[in-house]
Amino acid sequence: MTDARTHAELIAVLAALTNDAPRVMTVRMGAALPSGPFESGHRTLQGGLRSWIESQTGHPVGYLEQLYTFADRDRGFDDNGEHTISISYLGLVREQPAPGAFGPLWKDWYTYFPWEDLREGRPDILERVSEMMAQWAMSERPGRAERRHRIDFAFGMNDMAWNEELVLQRFELMYEAGLIAEAGQTPAFWFGKPMAADHRRILATAIARLRAKIKYRPVIFELMPESFTLLQLQKCVEALAGLKLHKPNFRRQIDQQNLIEETGEVSGEAGGRPAKLYRYRHAILEERALTVSKLPIARS
Repeated sequence: MTDARTHAELIAVLAALTNDAPRVMTVRMGAALPSGPFESGHRTLQGGLRSWIESQTGHPVGYLEQLYTFADRDRGFDDNGEHTISISYLGLVREQPAPGAFGPLWKDWYTYFPWEDLREGRPDILERVSEMMAQWAMSERPGRAERRHRIDFAFGMNDMAWNEELVLQRFELMYEAGLIAEAGQTPAFWFGKPMAADHRRILATAIARLRAKIKYRPVIFELMPESFTLLQLQKCVEALAGLKLHKPNFRRQIDQQNLIEETGEVSGEAGGRPAKLYRYRHAILEERALTVSKLPIARS
């Protein structure tokens, strides 16, 4: 039951892959995710959300799943000071021009989380974040060891391995340390573009969910063109995971899982040797949905 200063809203995280960049649809000049008031008049919540997304963004949505309901008492206040309960959904689409001159904008999601892109190795901003997080961990004696362990685990420090799925944990630790603008403090450095209310936290949740999902469900193909080369497929997985993958291992595991088939055609790209084109085997969609089907995240 909500009070006079609380309202519920639906929030859509629409993700696409364009030119090897993971993109997210935003509104308010990139400062927020598409959102709207919760309405219970639809026959199903998901059906109502699909209709709302298409009317607001002009994008038909294929794959759609609920992410999480965010209702923390100390988070999620809008610009009017009202507490918002956010029911978030993740949708996978293929990017199209947004309608209208002042319509939604597509943004590279690493604009908001620049420390999450390790395709060219650990970026300088991640090293700066790690250094400041270590300073924060040592700033107060109570809980020092526990904070140090959490930071090492989340950021892959002190012989801990980097886990690309811990996007939300890293963001929450940075929020706790006051390095995130949304925490209400003025951070010493600009760590990613801030967003309204709790929207960047919701985006972090979506990225983490998708990074985990591509390992056991073939959802990557919701973002791919109808036909593609193996290199294009690898680059798309790398873009989502924020990691460089081991090419031979990637291709061997793709072959073993029998997810794709040749189209009989080759790419027409200028320069270089023409590459075979592949397509997803739609006949195994239901079969793979019920069993384990991974796209490998094997480090180089």
